[in-house]
Amino acid sequence: MPIVVNVDVMMARRKMSLTELAEKVDLTLANLSILKTGKAKAIRFSTLESLCNALDCQPGDLLEYVPETAEKQTIG
Repeated sequence: MPIVVNVDVMMARRKMSLTELAEKVDLTLANLSILKTGKAKAIRFSTLESLCNALDCQPGDLLEYVPETAEKQTIG
């Protein structure tokens, strides 16, 4: 998918665990894990806002556009 979710990167930079972030943004561990692993198909703006607030970052720090051709070159 051309949109890459970098929640795990920001969590590492902030030295924050999945459990701690889930509590701060009021998401289940399962839903946060789906988002973190890039398997989510959508995200609510309210969730994005909560993540940005908890991780002290901008939406662009969490979401990245990677063209499919570049993605395929990296993988294959």
